[in-house]
Amino acid sequence: MLHARISGIASYLPDDILDNEMLSKMVDTNDEWITTRVGIKERRILKKDGAGSSYMGVKAIEKLLAETGTKPEEIELVICATSNPDYRFPSTASVIAHDAGLVNCYAYDIQAACAGFIVALQDASAYIRAGLNKKVIVVCTEKMSSMVNYDDRSTCPLFGDGAGCVLVEPTEKEVGVIDTVLHVDGVGRDHLIMKAGGSVMPTTHETVDRGDNFLFQDGRFVYKHAVTDMYNSTLEIAKRNNLTMDSIDWLVPHQANLRIIEAVSSRAGIAEEKVLVNIEHTGNTSAASIPICLDEYKSKLKPGDKIVLTAFGAGFTWGAMYLIWDI
Repeated sequence: MLHARISGIASYLPDDILDNEMLSKMVDTNDEWITTRVGIKERRILKKDGAGSSYMGVKAIEKLLAETGTKPEEIELVICATSNPDYRFPSTASVIAHDAGLVNCYAYDIQAACAGFIVALQDASAYIRAGLNKKVIVVCTEKMSSMVNYDDRSTCPLFGDGAGCVLVEPTEKEVGVIDTVLHVDGVGRDHLIMKAGGSVMPTTHETVDRGDNFLFQDGRFVYKHAVTDMYNSTLEIAKRNNLTMDSIDWLVPHQANLRIIEAVSSRAGIAEEKVLVNIEHTGNTSAASIPICLDEYKSKLKPGDKIVLTAFGAGFTWGAMYLIWDI
């Protein structure tokens, strides 16, 4: 029986830093207010002219190929998870594949908001286990600064730019992606949304003037659902796989808000030292947050480690994944 293992991981963060002191000069906020509420000190911003999410995705993939010794022509499939595509069309995945020199692959985008990495990795696992592909790249890349209103003090401190990617390959060992639970509930539509720019409300001068082309979030509503749903999905994946909170080596939550992360891990009974967190210096990078975090901590991870990933995003869409590390 084939399993899908992560055989390599890489990430990319832009050079430019927007810290809380700098942000306080742009909007009515301060370091204490931001730190106590969301646990973020700084975030990276992509300022390169003419560069979108694909630029960061290419940079991450180039590092991945170099570090794994993989040739670009060996890649058969690229799955890109993003809420910030370069264009409505063509797909960001197709741009990334072209610019990274992946000449022999198919490529497509998925939209699962902040849960994008888990969903895309589940897709990649299915292709691998079905025997359809042998080398698949999952890339999550988010230029969140492109959808953030820097006049909105409630949302602009939250988000940063970045990309993360993994190489997924087949193995007969029982490692890699073991199980996944995914859920969606449209009740969240009006509470976490970009109202304009789609077919329901195309972009006009009026939508721009109203700020409808920026991200809108009802913070309290989202917080409540995020904590409950990430907690429940973590328990669900553990129960399905006979895991106890003691037997889990690492919990890697979507880096949305430090208070959410602490609430989920505390309720689940997972020791603080087992929870991987990097939101303080990255901010919320949406779909890219989990692979960026995994890459940052990869020196701590050992083959055989039992890892639970959990995420929550717009839709609402959320879930958890159990994987066994094998790098």
